[in-house]
Parts: sequence; structure tokens; C-alpha cells
Amino acid sequence: MIPRLFGLTGGIASGKSTVAGFLRDRGVAVIDADQIARDVVAPGTEGLREIVEAFGAGVLASDGSLDRKALAGRVFGDEEARRRLERITHPLIRMASVQRAKELGAQGHALVAYEAALLVETGQAEAFRPLVVVVVDDRVQIERVMARDKATREQAEARLRAQMAQSAKAAVADHVIDTTCTLAEVSRKTDDVLRQVCAACGVDASRYGLGESPTR
Repeated sequence: MIPRLFGLTGGIASGKSTVAGFLRDRGVAVIDADQIARDVVAPGTEGLREIVEAFGAGVLASDGSLDRKALAGRVFGDEEARRRLERITHPLIRMASVQRAKELGAQGHALVAYEAALLVETGQAEAFRPLVVVVVDDRVQIERVMARDKATREQAEARLRAQMAQSAKAAVADHVIDTTCTLAEVSRKTDDVLRQVCAACGVDASRYGLGESPTR
């Protein structure tokens, strides 16, 4: 049995991982698309073999693993190279994600969050409804990137400019969680959204320790 999947996405340093953590705390299974993307190109996999065949041994690190920085250098600014890479990795990620969802269903999970940074950009939003988008105030986002990555303000701002605007992602969301607040408030907002997702997916929210939304 494949459980109901819903999407969880957001820009860099938006708080997406924090929201995913609160969902896990409630007992919601989370599929981390970034981890799956790493797994399908791990040493010894068909994915890594195909990448080396397409881009050469120069994309390998000294230990035989994928040198992501070297690969990024090969595909950056080269649309055809990027598409070639996506033709290799995207089907593998989809198959691995479906397999993981089946495993979680067999374990009794009725609801699974599919956490991926680029759900909207890659045109997958409709496949993961309800879609939850995590956003944060731009100023806070820049400060988080600077602190997390030890980046300058200019570097942080450049990284944000290279991404889809948060407002564009929020515009296609079913639910938006703004993390420009305390962790306690983010937790409350996550619970409120989870109740709504459960209702939309026909899942009893009480299995996650949630009753009716408290009166505020």
C-alpha cells in the first residue's frame, strides 16, 4: 500500500527542515528527496556509473564517490549538460521515492511528507498536493544563510537571487508556514497545517496526537 503523500518545500534557510522535524515528532514519516538524490549516485550504484559514462571520471572524488562540486562545474551554465544529468537522476529518484513510500505504507504509515527543495521549480507541485510551502522574512533568511554557511551578506543575497522567489512558491501552495517567529510558534503552525492536511487526505489527525484546533 502506498500512503498519501503531501509536498513540503521551501527556499534556502526558510525553516523547511525545522518543519519536517516537527512533523517527525508528531509521527509523520518524511521522505527526504535530497537524501534519496545522494543515495542513487552513491559508489557502486547504476546512477554513478551512468554519470561517469556521461561526464567522465573527472566528476569522481579520490575515494570513488561523486565529486558534486566538480559535477556542478560541468553542468553550470550548460543547459544540455543539465538536462543530460536530469535524464539520469530524475527517474532513479522517482523510483527510489516510490519504493520508500511503499516501505512506509507497509510499516503502517497513512501519511508521508515528501520534503524536496525544488518541487515547484521542477514542475512536481501537482503530484504532491496538498503542498506545504515554508517561507521566512527575507532579512531573516539572509541572516540565517550568513550564519549557517559563514557567508558574506553579498554572497547570501546572491544565493537568494539565484533561487525562485518565495512569493512565487507561496502562490501555488495549499498551505504556507512562515517561520519568522519562535520555534514554539512554528510548532503550533505546523500542527495546524497537519490537521488540515489530514482532513484533506482523509486521515484521522488523532493518530498524530492532534485533536480539534484549539480556540485562539
